[in-house]
Formats: sequence, C-alpha cells, structure tokens
Amino acid sequence: MADLLHIEASPRKTRSASLDAARAFIDAYRLSHPQASIETLDVWRMPLPEFDNDALDAKYAGLSGTPLTPSQQTAWDHIHALAKPLHEAKTLLFSVPLWNFSIPYKLKHFIDVVSQKDVLFSFDPQLGFGGLLAGKRAVVVYARGLDYGKHSNTPAHAFDFQKSFFDAWLRFVGIEQVDSIVVEKTLFGPQVDAAAREEARGAAAALARTI
Repeated sequence: MADLLHIEASPRKTRSASLDAARAFIDAYRLSHPQASIETLDVWRMPLPEFDNDALDAKYAGLSGTPLTPSQQTAWDHIHALAKPLHEAKTLLFSVPLWNFSIPYKLKHFIDVVSQKDVLFSFDPQLGFGGLLAGKRAVVVYARGLDYGKHSNTPAHAFDFQKSFFDAWLRFVGIEQVDSIVVEKTLFGPQVDAAAREEARGAAAALARTI
C-alpha cells in the first residue's frame, strides 16, 4: 500500500514538463514524509488488456447479476488488479500531458479499462452513481504546448478537453479534493518555457509540503 502513487502518462522521460513538476512534488513530499511509501504506475510500461469480448460479457453479466464464466472471471479479476493500486494509495499524483486537446491514449486506455461498476464506481437505481475512491486526494500536473487559458488572446481554451475531462473523471470516481498544477507553452523549447517550468516546480514542491 502506497502513501503516494504517481501515475505517469508521459512517454517523454527526459524533457517532459508534466514529469518535471511531478518529480519536484515527489522530492518535496519525500523530504516532508521520510517514512512514506511512494510507488509509480507508468501507463506506458504496463500491459493494458483489451476490453474485449470476455471483459464486455463480464461487465454486462455483472450488471444483470448473471454468474461469470471462468474466462469472464479471469478478465474481470485482471481489471480489479489494475485498479487495486488506486484503491490502496492515500494520495494520487498524475502527470498528464495534453495530446490532441485531450489526454494521451495510454491513460485513456487505462481509464476505460478500470472505470467499471464495483471497480471504481457503484450504481444504485435509487441513489445513482457513487465513486469508490471517495476520501482520497489527487494532485494533477497538466502540461500543454500552448496557452489554453481563458485569458489567452486566442480561442485555444475552447479546445481544452484535457483538464475538463480528467477533472470530471476524478469526480466521477469519488475524488473531490483535487489540486491542479498547469504548465503551458512547452512547445517552443527551454528558452520559452523555462519560467513556466520553474513556477510549476515551485508550486508542486510547496503543495507537497502541505499534504
């Protein structure tokens, strides 16, 4: 069981702006919590299953209350195992770059697989949906190549489906306490984004010391 679980969604390990700030958070968190356990889940290095026939049949069997076949049970057990680190960690740290106005497909793949009834959410006909990660805290580092803020002189903010989607997913699975750090203008190299990266690292370190 980890006190802090870092979910990496960037394959760019050397100059990733999201990882840069996330590592600053981890370094400060480690200094403030020397006994804490810290684990990493890299969606680019973990085998993610296809949500194929057995998984789909297991999903709908569960919804209808039908017993699962052995192959369906195997598929469903795998999904539970993938989601287990999210349940066990106290704080979740996500490093999320913007890809095509949204999130990297590997992170979306992970979310699509584990976001299942009785895995990350519950459903009651009378009460509706309920998130099963309630009580946890999430810290999300968002990195964007351009300026997607509403204060921008361009309409770029209308294309930001990165933060809006991810924040909505976190709320859906029950996480209400979410801290966000946004790094922008990373597309143009060190001469342009150095200040933004430094500010993000400082914000991440300061936040880690309060958790």
